[in-house]
Amino acid sequence: MVIFWFKEAFKSIGRAKSSFILTLISLTLAVILIAASIMALQLSSIFQKKLKNNINVSVFIKDPFNNKDIENYKSVLSKKDFIKSVKFISKEQAASNFIKETGEDFRDILDYNPLPASFVVKLNTGVLNKDSLDVAISSLSRLNFVDEVIFRNDFVYRLLSYLDAGKTYLFIITGILLFIAVYLVYSTIKLITNARMSELENMKLVGAKLSTIKMPILLNEIFTGLLASIISIAVYYFLSIQVSQYHLVAKFISANKYFYLISLFVIGPALCFIVTVFALRKLTLKIG
Repeated sequence: MVIFWFKEAFKSIGRAKSSFILTLISLTLAVILIAASIMALQLSSIFQKKLKNNINVSVFIKDPFNNKDIENYKSVLSKKDFIKSVKFISKEQAASNFIKETGEDFRDILDYNPLPASFVVKLNTGVLNKDSLDVAISSLSRLNFVDEVIFRNDFVYRLLSYLDAGKTYLFIITGILLFIAVYLVYSTIKLITNARMSELENMKLVGAKLSTIKMPILLNEIFTGLLASIISIAVYYFLSIQVSQYHLVAKFISANKYFYLISLFVIGPALCFIVTVFALRKLTLKIG
């Protein structure tokens, strides 16, 4: 019986060659792009996390102050629930950083240090959206020892916004691709069953079991999904070689290698199995 199922499954391919090829191509593209979307979402999340961990706010403090004041100010800032860490930058360190970054020594012209002392404040990732960030900066500005609060990461902040928008588009694209793949598999199954309708009716008349009728179609679609997955895995290895020169991406792919291989291997057959079972749910032994 099992041999019969497989024979009939491969005969179905011959009966609908063009439909099989179209479904295989579309399904392969869907599997690859679904996996690529998952990868892009994961990379985006990692990149966002790295960016957020490096976003900070400069809190400039008023003169005069002493060492005890600095400790008190630091304690006040550290108690804020939206602050992750606080680092004090003295006037001398600020001058040293300025000279290092610009290559210009203002001490050749001025006999005093015009740069203010400040705290570099790292924010919790939960406040890194437009409204929460404005509230946090406003809260810091109201402290009596604060002269000015400056947020210098506008570009990074905009980049985070773009990444959030990109995730939304990726979800939409993945959903569209999944819909197309499901539709093509469903249409192929309908095409196969319609083409074999008279044969299926004869099988019912001679007392064939429902499993004998459905299994060849199910095996046909699972084989298509499996073939799509194998092609996708080959494409995955090819692309892995191409991006090996990009250290960050190559490291990420290597670390998640088995997850993506298993995902690629499973998506195709699983998708076809689910759609086929759904498409064949109305196929019964009733002779019509």
